[in-house]
Amino acid sequence: MSTRGRVSSLLPDFPWDTIASVKKRAAEHPDGIVDLSVGTPVDPVDPLIQRALASVAEVPGYPATHGTPELRAAAVDALKRRFGITGVESDAVLPVIGTKELIAGLPRLLGLGAEDLVVIPEIAYPTYEVGALLAGARIARADGTAQLGPQRPTLIYLNSPSNPTGRVLGVEHLRKVVAFARERGAIVASDECYLGLAWDERAVSILDPQVCDGDHTGLLAIHSLSKTSNMAGYRAGFVTGDPALVRELLEVRKHAGLIMPFPVQAAMTAALGDDAHEATQRERYRARREILRKALLAAGFRIDHSQAGLYLWSTRGEPGRTTLEWLADRGILAAPGDFYGPAAGDHVRIALTATDERIAAAVRRLAEG
Repeated sequence: MSTRGRVSSLLPDFPWDTIASVKKRAAEHPDGIVDLSVGTPVDPVDPLIQRALASVAEVPGYPATHGTPELRAAAVDALKRRFGITGVESDAVLPVIGTKELIAGLPRLLGLGAEDLVVIPEIAYPTYEVGALLAGARIARADGTAQLGPQRPTLIYLNSPSNPTGRVLGVEHLRKVVAFARERGAIVASDECYLGLAWDERAVSILDPQVCDGDHTGLLAIHSLSKTSNMAGYRAGFVTGDPALVRELLEVRKHAGLIMPFPVQAAMTAALGDDAHEATQRERYRARREILRKALLAAGFRIDHSQAGLYLWSTRGEPGRTTLEWLADRGILAAPGDFYGPAAGDHVRIALTATDERIAAAVRRLAEG
């Protein structure tokens, strides 16, 4: 294949491939590996979601790209009930086949190219950069509008609560970003997949009336059911906000056949309509977070940010890859900070997504030193 045909040549090495040897080392522990590197759910999908999936398994026809009216209404209700987000129009909800897919494709779906600037956080989920690279756009890493000077970005990514740092952006910070974006004609895409997992600080949506004064123009909020509903394997998420932007995304996605399977739409509708299973899962993560946080601090780690989300952003004051090896010697696998940008090299991301038994094993090994 010629270089012209290799889209992968535009992209960095896949981060997880770079820690294969460390993972092998951790797996050699006599009691097995404790994998705290990937934020993948390990707890069962609630039976009500499973039943909803199975209930429409016999339906043979094509599903609607826009999703069922019931799904979109359930999303609107859940956003209001769980997060106080008001003013969302049902037609401005669009289901997506996992939010990673949407984020990776968003710059291209919006028509960005070589003349456009995409702003991503200084320490960021790698897919923001990947999406910009796939569109051929320019990239700037910035955590505040002052860092951008006179530049006029086309798309600004926000992520609060953050993956990997767990940092929460306050109302005033978000208001400044919205004002800046509107002044310069930029779109703000806010990745809010961890909004339901705030621990030490309240997390707010870009669509919260306190942030945008009820005006969703130029704003997109991206939500996932992978975390508190354990639906990562279902690839269930949605984007909402500015009705005009959502209509544009819908038109392109209809042509491209980017359609959520109908059984997943039914499962997602059930999950959005029930808060009990979400509260149960949140409590599981809260308990795991507390014991793991104490164990890391006792073992000499410093935990930065981590006010929310599924991770403890941790450092021993040394290169993150060195810490990765120290943990691997104890059969624990984490993600190195350099996955998330050049400013993160002395940290590791430690996930809460392991069973209670594996979290307890990690705590014992950390205590042994």
